[in-house]
Amino acid sequence: MLMKASSQSLTEQLAQRFAERIRSRLLAPGARLPSVRQCAQQQGVSPSTVVAAYDQLLAQGLVEARRNRGFFVREMAAVPAKYGEDASEGAAEAASARPAGAVRNVPIDATALIRGMFHAAGNKPQSSAGVFPSDWLDASFMPAAVRKVTSTRALQEFSLQYGEPLGDASLRRALSKKLATLNVHASPDNIITTVGATHALDIASRTLLRAGDHVMVEEPGWAVEFARLTHMGMRLLPVPRRADGPDLEVMARYCEVHKPKLYVSVSVLHNPTGYCLTPGSAHRVLQLANQHDFHIVEDDTYSHIAPEHATRLCALDGLQRTIHVSGFAKILAPNWRVGFLAAHPALIERLLDTKLLGTLTTPALLERAVALCMEQGQLRRHCDRIRTRLDAARSRSVKLAQQAGCSFAAEPAGLFGWVDTGVDTDALSQRMLDEGYLLAPGALFFAQRKPSTLMRINFATTQDAAFWKVFSRVRSAL
Repeated sequence: MLMKASSQSLTEQLAQRFAERIRSRLLAPGARLPSVRQCAQQQGVSPSTVVAAYDQLLAQGLVEARRNRGFFVREMAAVPAKYGEDASEGAAEAASARPAGAVRNVPIDATALIRGMFHAAGNKPQSSAGVFPSDWLDASFMPAAVRKVTSTRALQEFSLQYGEPLGDASLRRALSKKLATLNVHASPDNIITTVGATHALDIASRTLLRAGDHVMVEEPGWAVEFARLTHMGMRLLPVPRRADGPDLEVMARYCEVHKPKLYVSVSVLHNPTGYCLTPGSAHRVLQLANQHDFHIVEDDTYSHIAPEHATRLCALDGLQRTIHVSGFAKILAPNWRVGFLAAHPALIERLLDTKLLGTLTTPALLERAVALCMEQGQLRRHCDRIRTRLDAARSRSVKLAQQAGCSFAAEPAGLFGWVDTGVDTDALSQRMLDEGYLLAPGALFFAQRKPSTLMRINFATTQDAAFWKVFSRVRSAL
């Protein structure tokens, strides 16, 4: 709340609040600020205070005034200008080259939630969180494993040299056994460890793609993946994600018209809907891949909490056209950044070259600690406990959401819920920020940002009635 007793004037406080949100990408380029009257009512100040605050934002170059329309966050250049080239010319050239059906996402939109991982909007449980609460992951076996692998001998063995290019051999052996239980058969030599699952996705796309290539992505989908691919110069082809899998008719049309090089999928416990791929849909996707010669990157980040016998493209395909990606950030320790990918032997050397050019190596000590947790069965038992706890949290969160007047656009499953609030969640998210809550508005999950009444919630962090009480009050005021 704005404080009248503060050393700063109300105008300065209000301008600073908007400036911080614009710089941290919580207000995206092109976003419309509340009207002067709306802002005055929301913040409990006079219209003249709002006008003065907006004037300060104009002076700082953070917003622009559009006649008879209001104030908008200034747009960034659509495409970085080449050396000696006018930015507007570069943007116009890129726009004219963009084919019908391909859309461009604004990359910086996604960074708001990433920044929220490090600097929460408040000291309250955050509905937008992408991981489990820290107390859920506070397991004694993890520090014990770290202590064991950081003995003097181990430090000398692993820390004074770069280590194995593919990654720690003990972890790759453990991963090979784990993948076999998912019917994904990969030898340790066909597995590469990475600095988290996002790094694995990046290695795969940098190996298989070149700037200007078309990539099919699921929509709704994860904004960070949209932003990462767009930043690399890829042209996104959004494929609607249904309960049984991707819209196959849309995929087929894209294949005929744009000849995409890659399809990125979260087959199991899809983010944000929680959908799981059916065998029939999976077979048809693989048929399209073989017919039109594209690869598939299957992001299996949520495998640790997934239903038994869930359908995976990698299992059906035998890693012929598929690359399996996963990691341990969700289930074990977000900051350990231990991930991996598994691929066909013919691709491994190319993928490894990309890894080596980017990071040279990965942290063998932490990889050895993860391997130890797997070998001793501690990770498996930990996953069982998390699944049980999550089932209970999901049940409570669903009831609270429905009592708050929300409905679910997808059957609740996994860690995330896809919730229809009935109001514009971009506007809702700005008002909730004033209350100390960072939301994940639905617009973030579309390749081309557009208004939405949907939002993604984390079931583990929204089982508290306090959040929904604030949510209901703010939602009613919109």
